[in-house]
Amino acid sequence: MDRREMFGVVGAVGAGLGLGAAAKADDHGAKPGGNAGMMAPVGGLHAHFCGIHIAKKNPKFQLIAQHYCGPLNEDTHQCLLFDSCEKNAKLLGVEYIISDKLYQGLSKEEKKYWHPHTYEVLAGGLTAPSMKADDEMKFMKALLTTWGKSWHTWPDPTTAVPIGEPLLMWAVTGDGQIDDKIVAARDKQFNVSVDKIREQRGKEIRLEVPNVSLPKSIDDVGRQWTDTGDDKPTRKP
Repeated sequence: MDRREMFGVVGAVGAGLGLGAAAKADDHGAKPGGNAGMMAPVGGLHAHFCGIHIAKKNPKFQLIAQHYCGPLNEDTHQCLLFDSCEKNAKLLGVEYIISDKLYQGLSKEEKKYWHPHTYEVLAGGLTAPSMKADDEMKFMKALLTTWGKSWHTWPDPTTAVPIGEPLLMWAVTGDGQIDDKIVAARDKQFNVSVDKIREQRGKEIRLEVPNVSLPKSIDDVGRQWTDTGDDKPTRKP
């Protein structure tokens, strides 16, 4: 499977496997053949996956984010983020996901907003609980080298209304960075094991799990695989 095919899986696999995120025509008062303008664009956000976000300027602020995503084109996806999968979930913000090809063409000033997904995929931090095992593995291979730009417009979902400025979020990029209680809560919610996921993906993808330090400042540019040198993966023996 080449790079284009893998990235396309994010949209194609999710199309029939969401957790109720795909809206139906009659939910919006529109019918097939009717006024297409009545169809809400969110109806295309089929693919659901769960991740753990941390604030770039304060990595101790961490929370579980439910992503509902759809393709804009083969190199770009867009997601709505919620604090749960429930009907009354709070809309945390948005995330844009782009291919490494697009990311490498960005300016250094722009790159500081984009976090890598490599560690999250290989270490088991990202899960797609509504998918079958084979489909989830394809999904994660597609996400592996992508980059995300995530802003939480509801910075602290424990507040009754969104308070404060939008918060730039980051990804977990190495062991020991995430609160074990948050991982345990995610595992319990979806009846999964981060350790088993890590083991399975390591066997399938055959790449060592990266351990990249968290940014020292809001202006630091992220890295996928290593803190220094050529930012490339290490293959498992």
